Amino acid sequence: MDIIHTPDEMQRWSDSVRALGEKIAFVPTMGFLHEGHLALMREGRRRAGALVASIFVNPTQFGPSEDFARYPRDFERDCEMMEEVPVDAVFAPEPSAMYAPDAQTWVEVTEVTRGLCGPFRPGHFRGVTTVVAKLFNIVKPHIAVFGEKDFQQLRAIQRMVADLNFDVEIVPFPIVRESDGLAMSSRNAYLSPQERERALALSLALRAVRDRFEAGACCAEELVQTAKCVLRRTAGVEIEYVEAVDSVTLERVSSIDRPVLVAIAARVGRTRLIDNTVLVP
Repeated sequence: MDIIHTPDEMQRWSDSVRALGEKIAFVPTMGFLHEGHLALMREGRRRAGALVASIFVNPTQFGPSEDFARYPRDFERDCEMMEEVPVDAVFAPEPSAMYAPDAQTWVEVTEVTRGLCGPFRPGHFRGVTTVVAKLFNIVKPHIAVFGEKDFQQLRAIQRMVADLNFDVEIVPFPIVRESDGLAMSSRNAYLSPQERERALALSLALRAVRDRFEAGACCAEELVQTAKCVLRRTAGVEIEYVEAVDSVTLERVSSIDRPVLVAIAARVGRTRLIDNTVLVP
């Protein structure tokens, strides 16, 4: 497994692979890997002859009061996990290699980032789409695999790729969960044992929504209130939002008459968690 630290070296690596006629799959991550990341990588491995993963805690997608400094990092552990996939190349740049001191260009997707997490994390999605655009130009993948847990991020990247004519196929991958239903996340490492138990309220709320929907409920507000009732029963869970939105445009809906995303963001202690489910009538 090649470990690459500079954009120039990564571009040369990708050029050499492309010259051999190989297809490149790419999985961008911020590291501190878990089984969810590895599932994305295995999907990339299945779809292409060469697999690249990035480990980069991107400073531009963190707000000033967010957890950039304490975001969990363990590069050696991550490399051991990636070798088992196996990953062919790991791109692990320093922030100084990704952002020049005088950089002044941003990539911003407007409408699909306006709601859900957008108001709570100003600048976040601009940082995400900018760094993903840069990574696509550096890694030069044919395919990139993204998890559906960060559903709004996925839609923003799909919109960016379509609007800017990136020659890369975006492959969505379903949420990977722990055996008790908790959506896998690197930030789960922040949770104490008691908080870990409380965090199950998010997946339980979504399960209650799905049960209500399958029983015939199609009013979006009724399903939102169902989720909120479950969340409010658990002490120590602070709701940021629960929303039902069109699964493509991410605009609020009143009824489940098309595929609809029900999304939750909540804080458990100091940890912000997100989860979602898509209801298809």
